[in-house]
Amino acid sequence: MALDLEAIRQKLNKLQTQTGKQDNLWKPEPGKNQIRIVPYQHNKDNPFLEMYFHYDLGKKNYLSPVTFGEADPAVEFAEKLKATGNKDDWQMSRKLEPKMRTYVPILVRGKESEGVKYWGFGKTVYQELLSFIADPDYGDITDLSGGRDVVVEYHTPEEAGNSFGKTTIRVKPNQTAATEDKNVAEKILNGQKDIFEIFRKVSYGDLKQALEEWLNPDGDTGGAPQVDTPAQSTSQKVESQGVKSSDDINKAFDDLFS
Repeated sequence: MALDLEAIRQKLNKLQTQTGKQDNLWKPEPGKNQIRIVPYQHNKDNPFLEMYFHYDLGKKNYLSPVTFGEADPAVEFAEKLKATGNKDDWQMSRKLEPKMRTYVPILVRGKESEGVKYWGFGKTVYQELLSFIADPDYGDITDLSGGRDVVVEYHTPEEAGNSFGKTTIRVKPNQTAATEDKNVAEKILNGQKDIFEIFRKVSYGDLKQALEEWLNPDGDTGGAPQVDTPAQSTSQKVESQGVKSSDDINKAFDDLFS
């Protein structure tokens, strides 16, 4: 039996893509980590990259078109659910709303030779970083010649007493150059991978299909949630996730995508 070379190539490409993504992303290790936020090569005016993700559509995470100021079928459907005035529909709409995560390009101290990586964080860390930059005593901490390093301390879930752990930051008081190494400087200026090569843009149609499959995991209904009996609606999918629904969900979906 001959090997399916095309399947092997596809598998290899998938593994290489996954490895490449992890190589470009950074997560703080438990304890203290020292980093330097640097200007974003592809938009030097702003290193803070606000991105919106869907984390609850099946087993995949999707970059929402909202990131680019474009229409998102999951958001449109969520708005339809909110309009029903039903509490259960409102809860489901919250699950469908994309969540913001901010990424910044950084150098990891002690690993500068690895080049620029991207650190992603939530609203609390984002606000703290912006507060430091807005403070005239600190100013532009990303400046390559006179910026400041940031100490990122990560507490594990066990240490923090919660499910996600806790991240705290402290901006170093001393102004320093990002690097004195010409090779590292070249990586900062011209060697950054575009963040949207790491997180791929998803078309409206592909995201709509993912939404339909999430609502109807057991079969294809031609674009709308399947209702075999009055008691069997999209709520079966939602109730399995701890949220009830109503027949209004089916009507909203039909109205939106008919």
